[in-house]
Amino acid sequence: MPAQLVLSIDTSVAVAVALTRTDGTVLAERSSDAARLQAERLAPLLAEVLAEAGADPQDVAKVVVGTGPAPFTGLRVGLVSAQTFALAIDAPVHGVCSLDALALQAASTLGLEPGTSVLVVTDAKRREVYWGRYSVGADAATLVRTAGPGVALPAALAEDGTTTGAVVVGPGASLYGDVLAPSSAAVHADAVTQPDPAVLARLASAAAARGDDLDPAPLYLRRPDAQVPGASKRATG
Repeated sequence: MPAQLVLSIDTSVAVAVALTRTDGTVLAERSSDAARLQAERLAPLLAEVLAEAGADPQDVAKVVVGTGPAPFTGLRVGLVSAQTFALAIDAPVHGVCSLDALALQAASTLGLEPGTSVLVVTDAKRREVYWGRYSVGADAATLVRTAGPGVALPAALAEDGTTTGAVVVGPGASLYGDVLAPSSAAVHADAVTQPDPAVLARLASAAAARGDDLDPAPLYLRRPDAQVPGASKRATG
């Protein structure tokens, strides 16, 4: 029987894995909120979803991975794992912006009306957030990204109008809701906490049908905190 399963991975916020059929049916999913333990948690979760579904790696037709934006180390774990898994089974890898999944999840969870603006914010450390702004389409199952992804101070988003009239969701909403709330339509700090990899798979399928680019390139948006030391300067007398 030809491979017909989709393995989806996201490590932009913590770590989450899902195995679905190509028609979107979820067979198994696992997640962990250990934001700094992506490398330790991902491999066991991958094994668990395959075992629960009674599937072998060769049953996977494609791999979908969240491309962030997110801090360097955690995001890299998911991207490298997805590419390694796909290489081993000779399957394609499709990348989807992780903020897109959070926006779609929030629109569905909150039952947002068409035309509603959604601002997704996640923790970028350094007192900044990664963000993307969206507009709900004809129903909560379709969204259009109207700005971003970007990285900024929460106060800067409020000052430049990015938050104006938007429903604010995502992990960053619980951290900086007091800053973002005054100019937004509403802040729903607990509506979505991390991207659902099954939603990533659905977004990838829709994007592929439209002929969109699904490059699994990471959205780091800034240089990693850890840097290779530069060459030492020569002392002069």
